Amino acid sequence: MLIEKSKKALITRSAPLFLSVRAGMTVIVQHLPEAGQKWNKERWWMADVIHVEGGACNPNLPAMFQVADVDSGVIRWVSAGLVTHIVPSV
Repeated sequence: MLIEKSKKALITRSAPLFLSVRAGMTVIVQHLPEAGQKWNKERWWMADVIHVEGGACNPNLPAMFQVADVDSGVIRWVSAGLVTHIVPSV
């Protein structure tokens, strides 16, 4: 697995969780409903972070994550704001 050595951003107590995410971590991602379906915030999926992409205004702050779904192995891009939890490593 690719481990990214991205620059650290200054993180405060009130900072969003996604600022702490780095490549190699496992995260919980909020499930986006299909078009026309009702939003259910109780639906989620787990993914391994492959790559962290910075934003246009500040490349040191994550905007998008390339992740691999741990159940299906499907690789996709997700918005950083959809990450709700970081799964602790064992």
